[in-house]
Amino acid sequence: MSSAIDKANRAIENLEKQMNKQYYPHFHLAPQAGWLNDPNGLIYFKGQYHAFYQHHPYNENWGPMHWGHMISDDLVTWRRLPIAIAPDQDFDKSGCFSGSAVDNHGELCLLYTGHIWLNGEGNDEQISQTQCLATSNDGIHFEKQGTVLVPKDGIMHFRDPKVWQQDGKWWMVVGQRTPNDVGEVLLYRSDDLRNWIFDQVVVSDIDPNVYMLECPDFFPLGDKWVLMFSPQGMKAKGYQYRNLFQSGYIVGNWQPGERFSIIKPFQEMDFGHDFYAPQSFLAADGRRIIFAWMDMWQSAMPSKKDKWAGAFTLPRELILDQDNKVRNRPVKELEALREKPKSFDEIMLNSELKNTNIELICCELCVEFDLKESDAERFGLQLAATEDGKQATLLFVDLQSNRLVLDRSLSGLELTGYRSVPLPETDKLTLHVFIDASSVEVFVNGDLYSLSSRIYPKLPAERVVNLFAENGQAKVTKLDSWQLKSIYA
Repeated sequence: MSSAIDKANRAIENLEKQMNKQYYPHFHLAPQAGWLNDPNGLIYFKGQYHAFYQHHPYNENWGPMHWGHMISDDLVTWRRLPIAIAPDQDFDKSGCFSGSAVDNHGELCLLYTGHIWLNGEGNDEQISQTQCLATSNDGIHFEKQGTVLVPKDGIMHFRDPKVWQQDGKWWMVVGQRTPNDVGEVLLYRSDDLRNWIFDQVVVSDIDPNVYMLECPDFFPLGDKWVLMFSPQGMKAKGYQYRNLFQSGYIVGNWQPGERFSIIKPFQEMDFGHDFYAPQSFLAADGRRIIFAWMDMWQSAMPSKKDKWAGAFTLPRELILDQDNKVRNRPVKELEALREKPKSFDEIMLNSELKNTNIELICCELCVEFDLKESDAERFGLQLAATEDGKQATLLFVDLQSNRLVLDRSLSGLELTGYRSVPLPETDKLTLHVFIDASSVEVFVNGDLYSLSSRIYPKLPAERVVNLFAENGQAKVTKLDSWQLKSIYA
């Protein structure tokens, strides 16, 4: 183990002693201490799931990137492993940026971006980025093999390799920013993970304002191919693209030797405030699963004062529907966390606030509304709420705009703003909601939409769920809840 890794592991242990865990998640992956962002190297390898992540172990802020590491037997319970790679070579001295993992005949191979600041720490005006390889026989200790792919001359931003094997070859997509600020995804192929040949530009210039496509991922789903990535520079448009950066996908057809042909242009994948850099992998049974970073660049992160920042979303299965829309839903394995079930029968709300006394620190809810029998102007749930509703994250139907709204204006510390999706054209509206110590994830009508947002209720305060209807009535046909156990082994 290199001394850089030893030093980083010691730093985490020291930082953890200073942590306050008041907002620390119970059932989401988060750093032991310090900073976490993008999921990296997600893979099922030798009977275990590995999740690596962009990590700064020395404090709660983004800094020279390391790869943190966790493993699981079942996608539910996780345990921490030592840091996998640290920036300690000439080719990655300013950071081991995002990348992916593959199984090469029983050898776990990490492909990642070596980042170098050429004009002093933090100066992004002059940087160098190359793709690098590290290998391991035990899945814990990695040996760096150096740089395996460099960009064309004049390209600085060239990162986030996602690699897979197909038809006896290795394939890699990488995100690139051209000298005239156009975001692209490039495709390469290789026989040995070390020598890469350029294949094609998969997409370029998807929007006049987009200057970079980060964290690309390219995979088959149903009978199509999905190109998933996080564009930077898109401008907000009505209800769309309200976050600083988006994450989404393009659906098309592709096979080796052919151009990628687009069937469905860019769509957002999640409609909350905090969803970025999703990465996919195959579960043991072949399902396509993603994790994403459940935060957003330049957003307030009140947990920083507690010496940590950043969490993953729940693991979610991806499904391609008949309209070539990629849907996501929580993996079924998460049901193993449920305990203390509570159920309510039909509830009629008449312009009122109703307490349920369901505790919402780490909880799962399934709520069904009858839209035909509801005519209130607004109705829905107050989440992580005080009994009087003065502090609450609002999840409600707005019958005037015909939208479902997730509103953080009363949530607690620092974070504000709302996100919304069109109301489904169904008689029944089901909301599947996961509330952790500092997050809310909502799945609408199964997997039609998801909304992921961080919240930081001002403490100390009780956190319960209230039902409400304003100016009219609303009918709740079903309300089930479970408290959820911790995922940390």
